[in-house]
Amino acid sequence: MADVAPSLGTLNWLPAAEHPELLAAPVAAALPSLTGPAWVAAIDDGAADTADFTDTYSVPLAASANCVVVAARRAGETTLTACLVLATTRADVNGLVRRHLGARKASFAPQDVAVAESGMAYGGITPVGLPAGWPVLVDAAVAASDLLVIGSGTRGSKLAVPGAVLAGLPGAEVLEGLGQPVG
Repeated sequence: MADVAPSLGTLNWLPAAEHPELLAAPVAAALPSLTGPAWVAAIDDGAADTADFTDTYSVPLAASANCVVVAARRAGETTLTACLVLATTRADVNGLVRRHLGARKASFAPQDVAVAESGMAYGGITPVGLPAGWPVLVDAAVAASDLLVIGSGTRGSKLAVPGAVLAGLPGAEVLEGLGQPVG
């Protein structure tokens, strides 16, 4: 089953390891360390944001996950953390994330910082290939998902990866309630 490309939306999914040209360099470099399969599909750069992506390519919102970079501060130190939640939810940055990291303050990292530190394009940042030492907080619903569409490090493609593979990323911790309902 691992070599059978998924059928998600109207996209042509290809084995990601065979198409590094579709990925940001840190993502391509991290693929061999994944504990399971990953597929990539080229998309229009202008359709990289979740709502546009799901509308353009007929991928259900529930089959997508968003990765946000959070800057957590404590005693003058800032730690960058990735949070991965279903696209139908929002990361509980000021509650669960802040408490889990023992931070005084947590907020979304500034765009220029997230891009520079991750080596990925804004709107395409993904937990695959993040710098060593970054905590990767994964919502339990993401970990339990069969297959999810996530960023590829660029705005020109998306990855499809099993939730269990995402939960097994270096630095990953699965947290119940990380993703909170929208609204």
